[in-house]
Amino acid sequence: MNKEHHYSTSIEWTGNKGTGTSGYRNYDRGYTISIENKVTIDGSSDPAFRGDKTKHNPEELFLASLSSCHMLWYLHFCSEAGVILTEYTDKATGIMAETANGSGHFTEVTLHPEIIVTDESMIEKAVELHQKANEFCFIANSVNFKVKHSPTVQVKQ
Repeated sequence: MNKEHHYSTSIEWTGNKGTGTSGYRNYDRGYTISIENKVTIDGSSDPAFRGDKTKHNPEELFLASLSSCHMLWYLHFCSEAGVILTEYTDKATGIMAETANGSGHFTEVTLHPEIIVTDESMIEKAVELHQKANEFCFIANSVNFKVKHSPTVQVKQ
């Protein structure tokens, strides 16, 4: 059975300083991301590309998408397998390489989930389920590089 899920977002550039894109330094890289019934996100380019460091940039949001998709599948598989988590945090890292013509692409992303389980007997399965979550993650299945995992699992004290 094939199911399709459709998504939509609205992006609005907010960086016109009065002369539009009349010159590379004459406009701001700010924008808003709007999704119906959700909080608006203020975005900008990375500071390396003349962006505002106080706003989310596409590269960070990309990492957040990979990390959160993985986490949601992981939580699902843990609940099915009887692995009881009480905490989950991730500090995802990624490397984006610029090419000679100024374009670029991510070459790797590593998720660093830190997980707390309720019993020592769950640790091995908790580590193992990251592979399954990766195989099911919609976002990880949509990228052209391997998403790596470096989990830490501890027992609740």
